[in-house]
Amino acid sequence: MRRPPPVPGRCVSGLLAVVLAAAVAVLGAAPPAEAHGTLAMSTPATGATVAEPLATVQLYFTEQVADNAYFAVTAPDGGRVDNGWTHGSPAPLDKPVREYLLVDGKFEPREYTTGFPAVVKLAHLPAAGQYTVSYLSVASDGEPVRGTMSFRYTGRVTAAPQGWRPPTTGPDPSLVAAAEQHETSGHGSPQSAGASAAPAVSPAAPGAAASPAAAPADAGDAGGPGWLGWLGVVVAVAAVAGVVGWRHRAARAGGPAARWPWTRRPAGRAPRRAPAARAAGRAKSPGPKPRPGTRGGGPRRGPAGPGEAPEPAPLGGPRLGDRGLAVVVGGLVVALLAGFGLGRVGAGDGRAATAAVGGSPATGSPVAAGDGHQHAAGAGAHTHPGDGDPAQAQVTGTTVSAGGYTLKPVTRSQPAGVNADYRFRIVGADGRPETRFAVVHDKPLHLVVVGRDLGGYQHLHPTMATDGTWSVPLTLKRAGGYRVYADFATTAADGTARPLVLGVDHQVPGAHTPATLPAAQPRATAGPFEVEMVGTPTIGATVPLSFRVGRAGAPARLERYLGAYGHLVVVREGDLGYVHVHPDQELVDGAPRFWLTAPGPSRYRAYFDFQVDGKVHTAEFTLDLG
Repeated sequence: MRRPPPVPGRCVSGLLAVVLAAAVAVLGAAPPAEAHGTLAMSTPATGATVAEPLATVQLYFTEQVADNAYFAVTAPDGGRVDNGWTHGSPAPLDKPVREYLLVDGKFEPREYTTGFPAVVKLAHLPAAGQYTVSYLSVASDGEPVRGTMSFRYTGRVTAAPQGWRPPTTGPDPSLVAAAEQHETSGHGSPQSAGASAAPAVSPAAPGAAASPAAAPADAGDAGGPGWLGWLGVVVAVAAVAGVVGWRHRAARAGGPAARWPWTRRPAGRAPRRAPAARAAGRAKSPGPKPRPGTRGGGPRRGPAGPGEAPEPAPLGGPRLGDRGLAVVVGGLVVALLAGFGLGRVGAGDGRAATAAVGGSPATGSPVAAGDGHQHAAGAGAHTHPGDGDPAQAQVTGTTVSAGGYTLKPVTRSQPAGVNADYRFRIVGADGRPETRFAVVHDKPLHLVVVGRDLGGYQHLHPTMATDGTWSVPLTLKRAGGYRVYADFATTAADGTARPLVLGVDHQVPGAHTPATLPAAQPRATAGPFEVEMVGTPTIGATVPLSFRVGRAGAPARLERYLGAYGHLVVVREGDLGYVHVHPDQELVDGAPRFWLTAPGPSRYRAYFDFQVDGKVHTAEFTLDLG
């Protein structure tokens, strides 16, 4: 049977050209993160250790903050020590800051060399330890300015002024309302940039904006990959063109270089004889009857006889095998990604990317997501799509479907006090059960169950069968309604994780008397442990909450549970909106610290999971933010 002709070199070249064009289109179109009015530096610097008493903390922003901006300073004991704030005099920044604005659908860079300080007054320093400054404002372009910075104080204790009392006020309600409105507006939110971010704020604030310096007139300033990125693309194009050209010339010459190194013939196989030699062979006297699988009394491929020349390679060159094509395409993609990454590095100084998530660009301070998950610094940038309702700006779990997925339980009820398997599937838009899940905090899926009266909390970890059905033993002691939350992250084809929280109702038949929600208290018990919540949750502002665990008057030795020193789930009374807060990676002053942005006025129940001596305990707190 005649062998199919080899793939022409021009087909391979065309395929590579298509791949190259597609990659350039995708990478070149990626916009920079949008950010404006961000924190550029501070005095003291974030993370600094201060030994002498301070009277003020100065935060330098790339434009003057709004007159109704909010600042709060939290001491190591959780109390506030701020005593008002004022605008300061502009001053040069230690390092220029580049930010990007979305103008007429195009990202345009602005470079700032001047900082506009907000001077936050400190009433006193009641203890040594870590102090945190929380801030909330709005930029002149309507973007949010929200985040925190921290420093450590090791000096002497100072006394509070005569008659001074810790402030109890929160952010201006109009500021918080604007933040929630912008969070769901769909324009310019940090979530669209793929970052784990705080909600954005929309209305323009009073105050003069900084005059941007002239931006460099290079390709990267237009919001593309930057000149180094395009240089990488050009290098990749030149390399591919050179290799293809070399191969084409070698193929025409018939030389040994006509073949790609990875398409050489296996050892022991010689080239075909030239047509003239084959004709001469056929003219000879008949020989023995050819064997099956041979032509002209000789093997189809064999050594050239006397006077025979090897058959030159076809003009188009040999076939490019699957492995060879994969090597070429893979090398091309690596070259493009390397060039694009260099361009992104060269396009800015790293501040804009941090600023896009609402934290301190100079510090990488913790930020809070506005969609049901809130993270500490270093948790990794990723998004958590919300439910889309302005009232649900920072909570999830209020809907059974979100992000193209639906939570489908096998049963919606069970008897009281019976240990039954709770079974469910996560179904995609195509109606098929999802089976690709990313492992987050040591588990591919976390199942949280809470009664409608905010009692009966359970944090479970089901297992999945090969058909996508999850199951876990569940016992519900009391009759009444419950909410079941599936907290998970699916894995896309490109390997990226997309976290979601879906919620569904579950019923236990029988007479039900809702339990009364306990009053708000900073202390709770969990088995033999006493737990103190240190910090003041504040609507709209990101504030630190620490949990100090003790037993018999002595600090308990906490162990890592699910990869962290604790987990905090907060559920809102009424609609049962769900917020999952992740802590700092390490203990701070001996306690796990979380960064919470309270979604809005309401009462909440906070569930703090921790582990001691291999056993998990849960301390529950009521947060009254009505």
